[in-house]
Amino acid sequence: MTAATPLRVGLVGYGLAGSVFHAPLIAAAEGLGLDTVVTSNPERQAQAKAEFPDVRTVATPDELFDRAAELDLLVIASPNKTHVPLATTALKAGLPVVVDKPVAGTAAEARGLAALAEERGLLLSVFQNRRWDNDFLTLRKLLEDGSLGDPWRFESRFERWRPQPKGGWRESGDPAEIGGLLYDLGSHVVDQALVLFGPATEVYAESVIRRSGAETDDDTFIALTHANGVRSHLYVSATTAQLGPRFRVLGSKAGYVKYGLDPQEDALRTGERPGAADAWGHEPESLYGRIGAGESPVTGGRAVPTLPGDYPAYYAAVARALRGEGPNPVTALEAAAALDVLEAARRSARDKVTVTL
Repeated sequence: MTAATPLRVGLVGYGLAGSVFHAPLIAAAEGLGLDTVVTSNPERQAQAKAEFPDVRTVATPDELFDRAAELDLLVIASPNKTHVPLATTALKAGLPVVVDKPVAGTAAEARGLAALAEERGLLLSVFQNRRWDNDFLTLRKLLEDGSLGDPWRFESRFERWRPQPKGGWRESGDPAEIGGLLYDLGSHVVDQALVLFGPATEVYAESVIRRSGAETDDDTFIALTHANGVRSHLYVSATTAQLGPRFRVLGSKAGYVKYGLDPQEDALRTGERPGAADAWGHEPESLYGRIGAGESPVTGGRAVPTLPGDYPAYYAAVARALRGEGPNPVTALEAAAALDVLEAARRSARDKVTVTL
């Protein structure tokens, strides 16, 4: 394996996650090459071939595992309930693995996968792309350079207005599907809070089903107390008619308020690709967040230029890790810590209690 030889990647799943996020980012990463896509859907097979003419398509994971020795990495972007069995099979076949979030339905399962990967000496990484959102990167810089002083409260909202359920496994009420917003968008906001402010010691949550015909949570609030004293208030919702700020962060010196979502998902959905333009991940000045103390967040304070978002950085880091040139960008044990919080939030909402971790 040399730096000049692209690592061959197999991708399981070519729905939203596989086709919009993983395949384009794998293709854009120096040192990685998309070799095989697994999907039983003929239309998705045709889509994969149209977008990546050199890719192979197979209908089942077994067909890919039969060629495990010809691959260097397996990416799992199939429905949540398949993550653990597919990752287990891949690791036992000697393949390093990237798994879309959530890596598992429970923290115990995630730690089991981490132990198997360590035993086999293989990379197991979790795709938490929103660590490379533009607003998150900007907030990390503000915290690191002391612009906010001591952080006191972190408010994070991942809200949408989707008054009619779309159906599918993500909105299924079957616990085996691991659906609902708590495990979907909640995986992002909890991971970001833990990265910024460290482990949580207490979890309180409220979770409801608001839409007619919905089967699982579509409006959830999570409150975390971190070991360092920071309080995180996290909102995920499909029923928000007026969207709140993506971030509102309050510190001893100043606060930071940021509206709007990182532009990279919309760019990928519309067919734009990293590397095609120097403006990848940039947003207009009109969307810059503002920092200040005591003023209106709309007109007061000063605008903070938003750093470019950088989803390609994840797979670039994976390629370096596979070559022994850098660390795993997101470990399964980090994902397990987030799952500890999600499991506690589910229990808190169900039993109407605050859960101590």
